[in-house]
Amino acid sequence: MPLLPSQCRAARGLLNWSQEQLAMLAGVSRSTIKDFECHRHALHRSSEDLLVSAFETGGVQFLFEEDAGPGVRLKSRRQEGR
Repeated sequence: MPLLPSQCRAARGLLNWSQEQLAMLAGVSRSTIKDFECHRHALHRSSEDLLVSAFETGGVQFLFEEDAGPGVRLKSRRQEGR
């Protein structure tokens, strides 16, 4: 499932990351993140992969459950140890 702008904002909030921090950690420009989160443009697949990877390294898990809707949560320590 594609990353949604709302999931990007929520994941940054969980990790207390600014757009600048995410850009640096993911290796993309801050304007790419800003424009995506403001619905100005969609992400290229490669940029999306970089953002998702940075978030997952930071401990975020993305949720794409059809009945509950999309979301994000922090991985539990138990899940990280598996």
